[in-house]
Amino acid sequence: MEAGDIEGRQCDGAVTLAFSILGKRWNGMILDVLGSGPASYVALRRGVPGISDAVLSDRLAELADAGLVVRDVDAGPPVAVTYALTPGGLELVPVLSRLADWARANLGHPAAV
Repeated sequence: MEAGDIEGRQCDGAVTLAFSILGKRWNGMILDVLGSGPASYVALRRGVPGISDAVLSDRLAELADAGLVVRDVDAGPPVAVTYALTPGGLELVPVLSRLADWARANLGHPAAV
């Protein structure tokens, strides 16, 4: 076994891990909306048309567990909850933008969601 083989498998593992989160429907759109700055739950719901409340809540929790999104609660009154990208999430925004550029150039037009 050569050193390059081991490095390749580690890269494959890292890419598999990344796509286990980023490959889920809606996660890219949520990250894209938050790439413009912190947003309330309602603003996210409007920014990601077609997503249900249950799925949005689930995806936000998953993205928070992955360290990409942080939830901030302002006790108010009134209570206000906002979501924002972590530094790691912010690093991902240009990567997703480049991936979108690549997809448009190489995969044709995306199918309607």
